[in-house]
Amino acid sequence: MKLMECVPNFSEGKDQAVLDAIAASIKGVKNVVLLDVDPGADTNRTVFTMAGEPEAVVEAAFQAIKTASELIDMRKHHGAHPRMGATDVCPFIPISDMTMDECAEYARILGKRVGEELQIPVYLYEHAASKPEWQNLANVRSGEYEALAEKAKDPYWKPDFGPHTFNAKSGATAISAREFLIAYNINLNTRDKKKAHDIALTIRESGKPARDENGKLLKDKDGNKIMVPGLFSNCKAVGWYIDGYDRAQISINLTNYRITPPHLVLDKVRELAFEMGIQVTGSELVGLLPKAALVEAGKYYLSKMNESTGLPEKMIMDTAIQSMGLAELAPFDIDKKVIEYAIARNDSLADMKVTAFCDLLSTDAPAPGGGSVAALCAAMSGALSAMVSNLTIDKKGYEKVQADARRLAPMGQSIKERAIHCIDVDTDAFYAMMDAMKLPKKTEEEIAIRAEQIEKCTQGAINAPLETLRLSYEALLLAKEVAAIGNINALSDAGVAALTALAAAKAACYNILINLAGITNEDYRSNTLSDAKGMIAKCNALADEIEQDVSSRL
Repeated sequence: MKLMECVPNFSEGKDQAVLDAIAASIKGVKNVVLLDVDPGADTNRTVFTMAGEPEAVVEAAFQAIKTASELIDMRKHHGAHPRMGATDVCPFIPISDMTMDECAEYARILGKRVGEELQIPVYLYEHAASKPEWQNLANVRSGEYEALAEKAKDPYWKPDFGPHTFNAKSGATAISAREFLIAYNINLNTRDKKKAHDIALTIRESGKPARDENGKLLKDKDGNKIMVPGLFSNCKAVGWYIDGYDRAQISINLTNYRITPPHLVLDKVRELAFEMGIQVTGSELVGLLPKAALVEAGKYYLSKMNESTGLPEKMIMDTAIQSMGLAELAPFDIDKKVIEYAIARNDSLADMKVTAFCDLLSTDAPAPGGGSVAALCAAMSGALSAMVSNLTIDKKGYEKVQADARRLAPMGQSIKERAIHCIDVDTDAFYAMMDAMKLPKKTEEEIAIRAEQIEKCTQGAINAPLETLRLSYEALLLAKEVAAIGNINALSDAGVAALTALAAAKAACYNILINLAGITNEDYRSNTLSDAKGMIAKCNALADEIEQDVSSRL
C-alpha cells in the first residue's frame, strides 16, 4: 500500500485556536491520520505530522495551507526560527511503496494548486527543486519573509508556482520531497559527555578535526581545520548528558535510513564503546519510524543468529526491539511507534477474529464477499508455504536445500502480507462503487459525473481481485517450489497451499467477470478479460502439476 508522510511547518506556535483550526482541516480529509502536533511558543512555529494515502495527503496539505493563509498574518509574525510564510515549508516523505520521484511529483501538484488557487508564491526545494541551487532550503529561504518584497522584483526569484508578487499576509511557501529523518539516541553506561561526544564525532558524516600524535589540531595552508571524515554518510551526531536518565547519550539524526540504517550505526557504536571500556545499554527512538526500517533491523539480527527471516513482520520487529534495546528507557509500542501501524484503520476486516469475520460474512451485509474471501485464501496459501519452509530450515536430512528454504520462507510471508491487504481493498472498492451508484442524476451534468464515477469505481472493483489473481499465481509458483524441497512430513501442507491458491485464483476470476459486465470502456474490458483468462489458465495448469506431484508422494 502506498503511504506518504507530510510535515508542514506553520508560522504560529502560540494561538491554540489557529492550531486547532489547521488540525481540523487535516482531520476532515479521509484516509489521512494526523500523527503529531508539536508547537513551539519561543519559535512561534508548529510542526504538524500527517500520513496516509498519497492523494489524500496532498488534499489535506492543501486544506491546511489554505487554513493557515486565512488565519496567519505574516505582517504580525515574530519568532526565533527562520521563516518566510504562514506555511513555511511543506515536505512530502515516502513511507512505503513510494519512490522519491513520486513524492516530488506530488510536491509539484500541490505547489501548482497552492500557487493558482491561493495566490501564494511557491518554491520547490530538495528533491523537487527546479534549480540545483534551490535544493538547499537555506538558499530558498535566504532573507526570510523580510526579503520577499525585493525578491518579487528580481526575475531570478520568480517562483515555481503562483504569482511573482509579494503576498504580504501569507508570504511564500517552500514545498519539497525528502527522505524520512530518524531521530535516534544510543544510551551509554557512563555519565561522561565527552566520551559520548568522541564517539559521535567518529560516526557522524562531517567527522572530526584531525590531530597529530601530541593532540594538536592539524590545519591546511589557509589555516582551516583538517577534518577526518566520519564513518557514516547521512548521519548527524552529538554526545550529551541527560539529567532525567542520569547517563550520557549519543544523539543521532539519520537523514536517509535506507543508506545508513540505525542498526548498523548501533553495532559500530557498540564496537567503539567497547574499545573505550564503555557499554551500550540500549537505544531510544524519538518519534515514529517507517516499518521497513524496523523490519530490516530485525532481519539483520535474525541473519546474524542464522535464524529464518521468513517470519511474521511483528515477530521480526520484536527481534529488532530486543536486539537494539529500544524498550530500555520506556515501553516500545509497535502500534504507536511504527507509522504504518499508528495510522492503521480501526475497522479493518483483516484484524477481525476468524469467528467474527465468518459471522459477518454469513449475514446479508453487502460486504465482505467473495473477493475478500479470495484474498484470504491467497494469504493462507502464502502462510502455509512459509510454514513448510520454516519446518525445513535446520532439519536433519535437508542440508542441501537450506539456502532454498531460507529464500522461500520470506516469499511466503510477503504473499501473505500483500494478500491480507487485499481483503480490505476488495471490500473498500465494492463500497466505493455502491457510493457512486447513489450519486444524483437529475441533470445532464450530474448524469455524466455519476457515469464517470461508476466507471472509475467499477474498474477499482475489478482491479482489486485482479491483484488477488496475480498473487494467487505467485502463491502457486511458491507452493510448487516448497513441495519439491520441503520437509516431507509437511508435504500435505504444501499441497493445501496449492489448493487454497487455486481457490483464490478462481474466486478472484469470478469477481472480475461479474464486474466486467458494468464496464463501458471496451479497451479496458477486452484487455482485462484477456489478462484474467490467461492468468487463470496458467493457474489451472500449475495446480494440476502440483496436485499430481503431491498425490504421487503422499
